[in-house]
Amino acid sequence: MISINLRDSRPIYEQVKDAFRRLIISGALSPEEKLPSVRELAAQLVINPNTIQRAYRELEAEGYINSIPGKGSFARPRGAVDSERARELLRRFDDTVNELLFLGVKPEELAERIAGKGDAQK
Repeated sequence: MISINLRDSRPIYEQVKDAFRRLIISGALSPEEKLPSVRELAAQLVINPNTIQRAYRELEAEGYINSIPGKGSFARPRGAVDSERARELLRRFDDTVNELLFLGVKPEELAERIAGKGDAQK
């Protein structure tokens, strides 16, 4: 399902968190689909269960998963992600767009890329 890169400069919990975020966003994990248990994934990746627990806790805080004690963690449906996370990403998007425009990327090229991503998500 996911893999980690020990040569990556990012902490392992961030790699796990980013991998699940991509799976949820891309639809590879269906809404309400159960994620592997903390112990199961830790054993599979041969890492400390506390690392997985931290990644799951942050995914839940960002609104990507729901954790139900005794039942597990589940992917949240599209559109159910925390609006604060959306605001944060929009701020980063604005900064990135401004930098790209400064570097000479044409607004039309940005619009084409955005339109292409929107079509892929439908």
